[in-house]
This record gives sequence, structure tokens and C-alpha cells, in this order.
Amino acid sequence: MFDVALKQFCDWLAATALSHTIQAVSWIIPTVQTIHILSVAVLFTAAVLVDLRVWRLLDRDVPVADVARRFLPPIWPIVLVLLITGSLLIIGEPRRSLLNSTFYLKMALLAVALALTAILQWSLSSAPKMPNKKAMWRVEQLAAAASILVWSGILFAGRWIAYTQAG
Repeated sequence: MFDVALKQFCDWLAATALSHTIQAVSWIIPTVQTIHILSVAVLFTAAVLVDLRVWRLLDRDVPVADVARRFLPPIWPIVLVLLITGSLLIIGEPRRSLLNSTFYLKMALLAVALALTAILQWSLSSAPKMPNKKAMWRVEQLAAAASILVWSGILFAGRWIAYTQAG
């Protein structure tokens, strides 16, 4: 039942004027994809830089809170850019994503990655106020390790969408 409704929604979305424009104008999809991919690269880099610093593998002379303050806040506006560009790509080719299970894996991983990023941002900005800094550092290390794995999973899933069969 849900599959039928989703296919009907994809058909309706593909028939909209915006979808036709995105499909018909040859430069729109490559341009939007480029912006999307560059935004993913910037976001991934910012997240991994903080994660590596939490693990003391990078810039050990710079306090982790300073690295977090520098690289985590820009993630949120970039997520907005990704939401816009991703939505435009879905509108242009709704069946490619909305009928593809890999797309939903990517979205689930994205939700986890954003939660981990928010947790890290909160804990690193609250670090001086924490009574048990050693326990909090372990939580931050765990979140940073999971973050790297999840962001990497998003990259793989995003690329894999092009190679998995959509209904």
C-alpha cells in the first residue's frame, strides 16, 4: 500500500513544472549535484577535523574546544544547503531517490550523524563546566569515532544511490 502511494507521489512530482524544468535545462542537475557534493565535502571535512582532534590525532597544541568552535557551527548552514540541493535533485528525479532503499539508508545515517555532531558540539562547548571531565572525554571519543564511521557511511550510501536499482 505504501509502495503504491510512494510511486504515485513520484509520478505526480515528476509531472510538476519544477521537475520538468530541472529535467529539461541541461545545466541544472550537474550544477546542483556539484554544489551538493562540494557541500558534503566541506561538512565531512569539518566533522572529521573535530573528530580527529577529539582523538588527539590532529592539532594537539590547539584546545579541542577551540577546534570545535571553529568547525562545528558552519555545519548547520551547510546542512541547509544540502537540504535545498538534495530536494531539488529529488524533485528533478523523484524515482531515483524516493524508490531507492539506499536513499533511506543515507537519510537514517544522516540523522545519526547530525545527532552525534550536536552531542559533540554541546559537550565540547560545555566541557569546562563538566564535573567529571574524564568520563565526558570518553563519551566524546566514542561519539567522534562513531561520527567518522557514520559520515563515511553517508558518503558511500550517497554515491551508491546511483548504482542501486530504483523502482
